[in-house]
Amino acid sequence: MDIGIIGLGRMGGNIARRLMEGGHKCVVLDRNPDAVKDVANDGAAPAKDAADMLAKLSSPRAVWLMLPAGEITEKVLIEVAGNSYYKDDIRRARTLREKGIVYIDVGTSGGVWGLERGYCLMIGGEAKAVTHLDPIFACLAPGLGKIERTPGREKRDPRPEHGYVHCGPAGSGHFAKMIHNGMMQAYAEGFDILRNKSSDALPADERFTLDLADLAEVWRRGSVISSWLLDLSAIALAKDSDLKSFTGSVADSGEGRWTVEAAIEEAVPADVLSTALYTRFRSRRDHTFAEKLLSAMRYEFGGHVEQKK
Repeated sequence: MDIGIIGLGRMGGNIARRLMEGGHKCVVLDRNPDAVKDVANDGAAPAKDAADMLAKLSSPRAVWLMLPAGEITEKVLIEVAGNSYYKDDIRRARTLREKGIVYIDVGTSGGVWGLERGYCLMIGGEAKAVTHLDPIFACLAPGLGKIERTPGREKRDPRPEHGYVHCGPAGSGHFAKMIHNGMMQAYAEGFDILRNKSSDALPADERFTLDLADLAEVWRRGSVISSWLLDLSAIALAKDSDLKSFTGSVADSGEGRWTVEAAIEEAVPADVLSTALYTRFRSRRDHTFAEKLLSAMRYEFGGHVEQKK
């Protein structure tokens, strides 16, 4: 199957490479010519502009946008991955439908590791179009792998077990991804409590100097809280248990704000997720070890670099 990919940054380029490894043809476009050249050297067909891309794709044409949410995505538009506000997806799908274009939103998790591990995909859009693109989604997703299968799923949709899911209509994919992105705070605060157990403010016999790297490592093995985020925390702490290379100034790319807005609209209590968002705001003023670990996790999974003041 062939597909156009616009946006060859940290994830877009590797999405193209994973698809090509799976036998798909990719036509690529980016405003950075060096990014296009790098992916073209791995087998992609470069496009000079959007018209050239469409001319090189077979009908019905599919184009994957891997661009930041906001003005740049509005200018380019078709199938949108990455992080985008789900209400924008609903509006775009409605507008583009009138022009004969089917719009699909794909919440994509996997960061810079996706080429090797595969991407977790949360998909929103018309079922017929999602089914048509199934070979693309199946190639990008991690597959069954070695994870133990969940009892009771035998008669359910098999796609989630392979790492991708059709969540529902347009907007639902990015809505699911939006919620997914708010779940790092508990790890960060837990490690901060462990680190401060050696505080001089505690009675001497209640102070413990705990090795955070070792605790992260042992929790990876058999613990009920094991996860990839814990794996990434273990990597960061093994490199430097004090995380001295991070200031603790944690950016937010929009999903946290949108999640809290959704909770308000639905009248759903979201104490922890709301606090996590406000913690990111506070991190740009006062920094704790928790914020350093959040920065470290974001760097490990997505290559996100702290913003300089």
